[in-house]
Amino acid sequence: MPIITRSAAAVEGEDWQQILAQAFRRPQELLEYLDLPLSEMPERLQACQEFSMLVPRTYAALMQSGNATDPLLLQVLPQATENEHRPGYITDPLAEKDTNIQPGIIHKYRGRVLLLATSGCAINCRYCFRRHFAYGDNRISRKQWAEALNYVATDSSISEVILSGGDPLLLQDDALQELVTLIEAIPHVRRLRIHSRLPVVIPQRLTPALQSLLSNNRLQVSMVLHINHPTELSDALRLPLQALRQSGVTLLNQAVLLRKVNNTLGILSDLSERLFEFGVLPYYLHLLDSVRGAHHFDISEQEAVFLYRQLLAELPGYLVPRLVREEAGKANKSPINLDR
Repeated sequence: MPIITRSAAAVEGEDWQQILAQAFRRPQELLEYLDLPLSEMPERLQACQEFSMLVPRTYAALMQSGNATDPLLLQVLPQATENEHRPGYITDPLAEKDTNIQPGIIHKYRGRVLLLATSGCAINCRYCFRRHFAYGDNRISRKQWAEALNYVATDSSISEVILSGGDPLLLQDDALQELVTLIEAIPHVRRLRIHSRLPVVIPQRLTPALQSLLSNNRLQVSMVLHINHPTELSDALRLPLQALRQSGVTLLNQAVLLRKVNNTLGILSDLSERLFEFGVLPYYLHLLDSVRGAHHFDISEQEAVFLYRQLLAELPGYLVPRLVREEAGKANKSPINLDR
């Protein structure tokens, strides 16, 4: 496959599905694109056997050419260390198999339920806590959505449906509209939440049609983005996010604290400031889930607390995300104790 130049990485007006189809899927392609040496290729390819590589060219275009430690590159390039199995890092760190009560439905917390609308993503982040998830057992077709949502309809305590995956914005607009309509028809559901990284890596996904779809229903709609570093907030993302917010969609962000990616005060502070410029409120800052293959991203809780205290002193409260850890079997995300 020929390497596309950086200037052609995001053709103006190009359809988001075309961009996704042209994504990098082999480490050597991405390294050549960034003018980096093709080092550790056997190890990188071995890591891809367990968790494939997928990087849209629009996202790769935000990386610094020739910089092997670019923080965006580190999030997506397979590493030799992924092949090391470290104690405590397991395939299902959140024990989601225990709350995966039927295909396509995860019910962890009271009042809200997760619907796995798709099994794929637009980018494969190497620290993903679902990198080993049994998507094969959770693929549900459009014909099965009503059956899955019957679980929600029969439980009046559920007021919020969270579309997750994979990435729910991989659905085409007609399919997404059908799903939203089915959810809207459940009287006791008041809120719809969409967890997505797709707009960050392919901003072209935020079309006027999608904006209309999300704003023209009775539900209170929020979109939780996943942005870990300020350079992920590209100029191409600013106006679409502004339009979404003006149409009534609440925009939040959750980030993961990652070694060598964002574990400094300057980066975390800049991330919060830039998110606010784009109309997005910092929501959560997660400690890494202990998933197998991602141990090299982890930092100690002590280091996280030290950083977080600095962040509290640096920023106004509304720009400081909550520092949390997700733990298997808990009724909610666990706030990190700062008194240590």
